Amino acid sequence: MCGVVGVFLFDENLNAYQYILNGITVLQHRGQDSAGIFTCKSNEIYKHKNIGKVNAGFNEDYSKFLIGNYGIGHIRYATTGSLSIKQSQPLYLNGKKQSVSMVHNGNLTNTDNLTDILKENNITIKTTSDTEILLHYFVHLLDKKLDNKIELKEAIFNVIENIMASCKGSYSVIVMITGYGLVAFRDPYGIRPLCFGKQNRFDYAIMSESIGIKSIGFNLVSDVKPGECILVTKNEIHIKICGPNYLKPCLFEFVYFARPESVIDNILVYKARQNMGEALAKNIQTNYAHLLSQIDVVMPVPDSARISALKVAHILKKPYCEGLIKNAYIGRTFIMPNQEERTSKLRLKLNAIDYEFRNKSVLLIDDSIVRGNTSIQIIKLARAAGATQIIFASIAAPIIYPNFYGISIPTSNELVAYNKTNDEIQTIIGADCLIYNSLNDVIESCRKVNNKIGEFETSCFDGKYIK
Repeated sequence: MCGVVGVFLFDENLNAYQYILNGITVLQHRGQDSAGIFTCKSNEIYKHKNIGKVNAGFNEDYSKFLIGNYGIGHIRYATTGSLSIKQSQPLYLNGKKQSVSMVHNGNLTNTDNLTDILKENNITIKTTSDTEILLHYFVHLLDKKLDNKIELKEAIFNVIENIMASCKGSYSVIVMITGYGLVAFRDPYGIRPLCFGKQNRFDYAIMSESIGIKSIGFNLVSDVKPGECILVTKNEIHIKICGPNYLKPCLFEFVYFARPESVIDNILVYKARQNMGEALAKNIQTNYAHLLSQIDVVMPVPDSARISALKVAHILKKPYCEGLIKNAYIGRTFIMPNQEERTSKLRLKLNAIDYEFRNKSVLLIDDSIVRGNTSIQIIKLARAAGATQIIFASIAAPIIYPNFYGISIPTSNELVAYNKTNDEIQTIIGADCLIYNSLNDVIESCRKVNNKIGEFETSCFDGKYIK
């Protein structure tokens, strides 16, 4: 899971840097392992990358060094590869005909096959990054097309058609071709989000989430469709469907990853999370009615569960309060690289207001339960603050399978719900009662906002991977 940004300004005397910097800052919630920006002026590329958050590496004015009217940016949440500047993005490759830079959100699932193809053409991959594989593959295909004297625009679309047919998994990608423009494309199922906006007549922005488009002063045009490619050059934009296009967006985006203000595939994330809260409240009323008289207060685990918890409190007619206070200077613990860091940061991230817990039966609502360690720490915190009973509820369904499409859940064994009953999970995390939404409830919560989406990518919940 990462955030990608691309900006193209018509006026060659303007700098795209500040737009890109603002864009990756708004998308910081999508990754905190590294940040990078490449810009282009004429035929020159200007680059800067750093390990860590955006403000750590862009804490001075780079506008004098990162010049040019178009460019790309990236914030990284590492799901493949290591935490190194070499694997941070954007990545750059100088082909025989064109120099190409790339940012990528998602995970390729057939990297072995693609690596074999590259090896057959004497191309060596130097890292474990699937983005490096995709970049080499893109440049390899583009070189072949241009060797055959195909015009650049046509060659690019041919390359994307080939990628759509041969690259499996999830990929929302923005490519910067030096001296030419930007290319954006989204995999045939649209698993990871990508949208584009417009300002004035020929200024364009492409980003992972719509809130980024709006925050930098552009108007949202639409989502990039599954299998669609957008080519932005001076004075023109070309849009073409280059592969199969069956929309199947990642359900976990709406549960946790995306910002609530974002609209992804015509679903306002805020409204989807409200609906998940409504489904959870009805579940409690129907299946846990005996608990209703016991609940003294409803609390969210901040931040992504707050919207749902408010809805639950309203429907159950129970008081709502913020008993857990989040330290705004600690990043999202779910996307930290290892369990030790997640646990240590959680102790700094959340603090309890004892007054709100003392001698109360608390309904604690979280967005999801993944490895369980975070839930354990939160419940310990609530008990230490004086809670007499903790009913722990998740707006998501149990997560029991790996995710291979851009979420760092590589094995089932690390998941607390894998191969366990609800009672067993409840005992492990230390709750007095544990409640999940059903998978169908989560899906329908999203489909109520956009009923034109037939399916969602739900592999971490049900193990149904895309073939």
